[in-house]
Amino acid sequence: MRVKKSVTARNRHKKVLAQAKGMQHNRTRSYRLAKQAVTRALEYAYRDRRNLKRDLRALWITRINAAARLEGTTYGKLIAGLKASKIELDRKVLAEIAVSEPKAFAAIVKSVK
Repeated sequence: MRVKKSVTARNRHKKVLAQAKGMQHNRTRSYRLAKQAVTRALEYAYRDRRNLKRDLRALWITRINAAARLEGTTYGKLIAGLKASKIELDRKVLAEIAVSEPKAFAAIVKSVK
């Protein structure tokens, strides 16, 4: 007895076309184009989940450096001072303090100097 694959193939096609739902033109109608587009989109999503962490860290460092320079020091000296004085604040928290509470950031810089 031969095996028919129409149900399996249809389900696979429906799944891929559902993933391509928000795309434009023939990517939403043609299985072949939808499959290519979905594959590429998933690759970009995987890559950019990692790049997001990199980009945010760069943003935090930029913000800390700008705030540190207003206080008369540099980012590198500030981080070295934090490590030397055993103050464990990560860059995300430091950047948030620098943006939202400049007086608290100035106090941190003063304690490091």
